[in-house]
Formats: sequence, C-alpha cells, structure tokens
Amino acid sequence: MRSRTILLLLLASCSSTALLAQTPQKPLTRMLFVFDASNSMNAFWGNQPKINTARELLLESLSELDGRTDLELALRLYGHQTPIEPGKQDCDDTRLEVPFSNTSIPGMRSVLNAVRCVGTTPIARSLEKAAGDFPDEKGVRNIIILITDGIEACDEDPCAVSRALQARGIVLKPFVIGVGLEDDQKYSLRCVGNYYDASSPELFEHVLDVVVAQALNNTTAQIDLLTEGGKATETDVAMTLYDQRTGQLRYQLVHTLNERGLPDTLTLDPVFTYRLVVHTIPEVVRENVVLKPGIHNVVQVAAGQGALEVKLGTGLADAYGTMCIVREHGKGTTLHVQPVNTTDRYRTGTYDLEILTLPRMLIPGVRIEQSRTNTVQIPQEGVLNVQPGAPGDGALFLVDGSERRWVADLDPRSPQNQFRLLPGTYEVNYRSKNARRTEYSLTKPATVESGRSITLTF
Repeated sequence: MRSRTILLLLLASCSSTALLAQTPQKPLTRMLFVFDASNSMNAFWGNQPKINTARELLLESLSELDGRTDLELALRLYGHQTPIEPGKQDCDDTRLEVPFSNTSIPGMRSVLNAVRCVGTTPIARSLEKAAGDFPDEKGVRNIIILITDGIEACDEDPCAVSRALQARGIVLKPFVIGVGLEDDQKYSLRCVGNYYDASSPELFEHVLDVVVAQALNNTTAQIDLLTEGGKATETDVAMTLYDQRTGQLRYQLVHTLNERGLPDTLTLDPVFTYRLVVHTIPEVVRENVVLKPGIHNVVQVAAGQGALEVKLGTGLADAYGTMCIVREHGKGTTLHVQPVNTTDRYRTGTYDLEILTLPRMLIPGVRIEQSRTNTVQIPQEGVLNVQPGAPGDGALFLVDGSERRWVADLDPRSPQNQFRLLPGTYEVNYRSKNARRTEYSLTKPATVESGRSITLTF
C-alpha cells in the first residue's frame, strides 16, 4: 500500500512538472521611468503643482504592479539636482535614482516623495544615459516611459538619441507622456516614441494606465488576406513583421486559416508600429500598422491570387529543366523564375513571360484571375544534331521570312553540336577551320518538329 502511495505521488509530481514545462513563460520586462523633476513641474495643474499630481498618480499605478515576477522597474530623474541660475543651466542634471529590481517600488516611492524640482530639462542626455541603466541581457523587453512637462532645453536632439537606442536594440520604442504641454511642444516629442497627451490630471491617470498596460501586455490580432471580392480566404503565405522605425525583424510567420476557416489569431507586441510584408508574388507591403492593446485587432491586406501553370507539350521529357521568367506587364524587372511543368501562385494582374527555350519564347499579357489557374502550354522541343565532321566556326539561325535570327553559335572545338529547339525552320551556317577562305562557308536548312530528332552533316 505504501509503495502504491509513493508511486501515485511520483506520478502526480511528474504531471505537475510536465504542465509547468508546457506553460510558456512571459518574457521579463524592464520598465525605466524617466521622470521630469525640472523647475517647470512646480507650476500648478488643476488645484496643485504638476509634480504632486504626477507623483501621486504614478505611485498609485506602480502599487498595482507590486509582486509581479515578470517585471523589473527603475527610476531616472532629471532637473532635480542643480537649480537654474540666470544664463546658466546644468545639462548633465540627470541620474538613475533607483536601479532595476523586482522590489524597487518602495525605493521609487521614497525618492519621488522627497524630490525637489529645481533644474532644467535635459531630455536627450537623460535618454542617452538611460542606455546604461539596462543590464546587458538577451530576451528581455526594455521599455522607457518618459514623463515630461516640457521639451528639450539643452540644444540636443532627443529624437536622434531615441532612434539610436532602438537601432542598437537597447530599448523598444519609448513611450512619451506629455504633462500639460502646448501644441507646438507636443509636435517636437512625437518623434521620440509613442506620444500620449495628458492635457489634464484626469487624462494623465488614464494615459498612464494605458501606457503601462501596453508596455506589459501582448495583444491579439488577425491578418486578413483579402481576395478581389473582399473575402478573407487567401492563406498559406509567408509574412514578415518589421519594426517600422528601426527596420528590425520582429515576427516571421506563415499565414493559416483555423479549423473554422478564419484567419488564425496571433499574439503580438503592441509596443511597435509595424511594417507588414506579405510574401505573395509580387509582395504586398503595408506600412505603419498600429495595434491597440486590450482589444482584438484586425489587419486587412488586399492579396487576391490566382495561379499560373507553365506546361510543356507532350513528347520527350525535359531533362534540362527549362525555366520561365515572369515579369509584371510592361516592366523589365524579373519578378520570379518558374520552372516549366510547375504551377505557382501570383497576385491577380497581367504578366509577361519569357520562356528560356531555344530560341526564347515571349508571351506578353498573360492574365492571372482570382482563384483560377491560367495554363500556358509551350510546344514540345525537338532535337537538332549538327555533325560537321571537323571542328569549325558557325551559327544556328531561325528562318523568319527573309530574316535570319541568330539562335546560338556552334562550338568551334567540337565536331558535333546538339540543340534542343522549338519547332520551326532553321539554317546552320558553317566553315571548317581548315578552310581559310570566307567563301568556303556552307549553309544547310533544317526543319525541327516537336519530339523528333534530326541530324545535319557537312
């Protein structure tokens, strides 16, 4: 009985361990508050100074984050050490007051309650110094939340600093909360990060909650690939999501429909503004995709597709793998190279084909329609053997009325040449290397038929 009890306990323990192993762990988020403690925060906002309102609401918001194991907080202040004097300001007045920890909230509360707002507004330098506040660790979401009631005061560029931090992968796109800013001041801060306007104490409380929720939580989204008729039924296409601002890759996915035939639900980070590339032929690009946290987002992209089948006529097998160059109609750039005897999907539209047979075959204006397959059949090639008996120089021509269109040169080192050719009338022009006069050139005609082999001898 005792052995049976021990066995059951062991099984239960193994089951619990397996369940824990299957539960995905949330990535650690480090959230740095860069807080304005400059002299302007002493101005009244509502019925009390801005610093009092901002401090009270921030501390209230922080109290709701206490105890989270997937979150570390830190606090950097600026404008709180050196009083402004006429004609003089301290642009290095910024300091990390509370370093990152999952138990940092009491320290942040103590610092904020004791702070005195006396100095200037060095936003750029504060952001630059903030790069060193984050431990160098992979797989962590580093977030900056800048709370300010003014713009840069030290003739530096906070937008350039922010871009550099993001490009180096130190932080994600920062959040900026403007505390009672004028309209012209708001504009200068929008390039720093996701800007939120808190024009009143009530709005500041709401904005702070939204920013913290967005910084901490992923959100759900679906990407609808729409047919020409507007139905979200296109699928099985690779997709890439980039950070719109930095160009860094964020997600690499293959679109699918779920068991109900609807676009599958994705879990994405709403911190970023995305550049979405749907890898149809040609690609579809959608810029500035913004996701709203806390709701299910639907991103729609026009991506109607049909299919192109390039088919070789019946006869000899194509052992050489003939290729077809596909271009958008009227454009010279190669869009895709499709092997003959295959079917590929393309966006609905008109395309020009160039089949790499001998001679090359041009087929302009091929239409691809929604959910239909357009089959383009090319003639089966024939084989022309040229046996001059001795190496020599020469060329193969297609007879086009009175015109002779060059197709290929003979190999001057070989006594035999073989060509796979489209059906048609050809001529071979040849001169032996032993013949030292031009008028000794010889010309012979040849008619090539699909699936048949002929030999010319000289």
